[in-house]
Amino acid sequence: MTESASGSSPGKAPADRGRTSIADGVVEKIAGLAAREVVGVHAMGSGSGLSRTFGAVRERVPGGAKASVSRGVKAEVGEVQTALDLEIVVDYGVAIREVARAVRENVISAVERMTGLEVVEVNIAVSDVKLPDEPDDEPESRLQ
Repeated sequence: MTESASGSSPGKAPADRGRTSIADGVVEKIAGLAAREVVGVHAMGSGSGLSRTFGAVRERVPGGAKASVSRGVKAEVGEVQTALDLEIVVDYGVAIREVARAVRENVISAVERMTGLEVVEVNIAVSDVKLPDEPDDEPESRLQ
């Protein structure tokens, strides 16, 4: 490897020297947090209360499932673009199309702002609706 005495490559701006890659998991976390910010989104991931409970337990076990922040989110990341699939559970009584629109807008805004990637699509699957009289299936944390 050859370097000039000043330590800089002639003709290239410092910001153009090198490559930045963003892992799928990074985009999944950003999208998961952005989706959860939307009013009407009760949970992310499988609609089955039992599945959500087992998923929450697995996440607390060292070496278990990935963090809950990215649960229900799948990202495919390329060099300049990304596509996302989200699975959400909505609260009973909300307008599902409006919640999906708001989730899509919030996710696209957050991912594009934070990563610089172009979001080409955000597919949303509504897998369940949380009824007001249903207990929350998420186990409570043992920590206070």
